[in-house]
Amino acid sequence: MTHITTKDGTRIFYKDWGPRGAQPIVFHHGWPLSADDWDNQMLFFLGEGYRVIAHDRRGHGRSSQTSEGNEMDTYAADVAELVEHLDLRNAIHIGHSTGGGEVAHYVARALPGRVAKAVLLDAVPPVMVKKDSNPGGTPIEAFDGYRAALAANRAQLYLDIPSGPFYGFNRPGAKVSDGLIRNWWRQGMMGSAKAQYECIKAFSETDFTEDLKAIEVPVLVIHSEDDQIVPYADSGPLSVKLLRNGTLKTYKDLPHGCAATHPDIVNADLLAFVRGETVALPADAILVEPIPA
Repeated sequence: MTHITTKDGTRIFYKDWGPRGAQPIVFHHGWPLSADDWDNQMLFFLGEGYRVIAHDRRGHGRSSQTSEGNEMDTYAADVAELVEHLDLRNAIHIGHSTGGGEVAHYVARALPGRVAKAVLLDAVPPVMVKKDSNPGGTPIEAFDGYRAALAANRAQLYLDIPSGPFYGFNRPGAKVSDGLIRNWWRQGMMGSAKAQYECIKAFSETDFTEDLKAIEVPVLVIHSEDDQIVPYADSGPLSVKLLRNGTLKTYKDLPHGCAATHPDIVNADLLAFVRGETVALPADAILVEPIPA
């Protein structure tokens, strides 16, 4: 196994595949998963000649089960240490769900030359929780429910989420994959209950508005209108308005975990963006102008 040890003594597990001279793509996983959630994309982009890297966030997967630092500032600092350790330059950072928040928080603070582009895939920015400045957000009671269920029976919660809303397996006619459900459960149960409990606050209450405004590199925002975990109307369209150089790609019927259920669609759009090609937009797409700085 490959790890780095951060300044506070946390061991961060990571995978690093491919030619060292190739352009690096760094994948950031969602809650409560691990780098393994990106196996399909890592193999795909490895086959396209890229260097692919993915890490287990602290408290998740094979990284240290940390008691402290389970919040976005530290998550982004861990990424910065990993990037420095591997000396990644001109990298493309792709984040799903909570990992999208981590990408926004890191890229907004990255040193010049480290980041070329970024992708937010069904990601939590700008902010999930409902509050005065975000009236369309998800009520705090929903996240309190996650916390209560995790504390009461984490193993059951980690079956219920992938069996239902995460992959859209609760939709009529859905083709259910027992393997995806089991793999989601396996990844979740590898991590620390305390770190994952505290990460719920990190992904739901962190406000990424200023991060998005500060990012200068091109950003592809991909979001599905049928996302049952991170509601579309309060995420993707709002994020792209805040970005200086953002593009919104909307899927109509794909689930939150679309990179696993529909990798052929997602990988093609990611590859087009990575290569600098035009990402095909649906015929009824609405072009969103950024909010002036």
